[in-house]
Amino acid sequence: MGSRNSKIRFPFSPRNSMKDHCTSAEQKAFNQNSVLCDLSFDTNTSSHTDTQETHSSDEDTGDIFYRFVILHAEKDIDEAVRIQELLQNEFRIKPGIIFDEMPRGRHLLENLQDAMNGSAWTIILLTENFLSEIWCEFQAYSCLFSSLTKPHKSNTVIPLRPRNASFPLEKTPLVLGALNALQEDSPGFAAQVKKIFQESNYKQQQAVWKNKKEKENVQQLLEW
Repeated sequence: MGSRNSKIRFPFSPRNSMKDHCTSAEQKAFNQNSVLCDLSFDTNTSSHTDTQETHSSDEDTGDIFYRFVILHAEKDIDEAVRIQELLQNEFRIKPGIIFDEMPRGRHLLENLQDAMNGSAWTIILLTENFLSEIWCEFQAYSCLFSSLTKPHKSNTVIPLRPRNASFPLEKTPLVLGALNALQEDSPGFAAQVKKIFQESNYKQQQAVWKNKKEKENVQQLLEW
């Protein structure tokens, strides 16, 4: 699993164009002394205790079935983190992940597929930034298609309008406007959240996910 220190850049094409955040000096230090590596890891994890309660920074996303994933524009990472922490800390809906935390160095389409399949609900952070990015538009249509073609994914795409980045309702794309959206500044927000994120739905989807993972593991053993 990637941490927030590993940022994914969102290009208009589906191919990642991320910059490498590790300097050559850090790489040499890592190779020279495993102790230094351990110390570096301890220092990094100490500043992310809350995040580590739900998933390890080095853990692959395929090892955890998340309650939710938040799809967001690149400019809205901080807002996505705020919503993530709100749902996890105030409503105890965890573990959750934002798309920026997906592993770096992989094809964006692969990360998108894993994010949707590896979580019970897909939250679309509806902001003007999201609506202005072609890649974000593609994400929205992809998860909607998945919810329409997979029975266990029905009604699992949740547009969310954050209070810090609201925009006129008439700007909402027709296909997203047809969905029941969460409005953070609405008096009924808390009740809506509890109604949507039902434990029974999560367990059902988790069972489907586990069954698929087991079949994939068996297939890999047979091929090996």
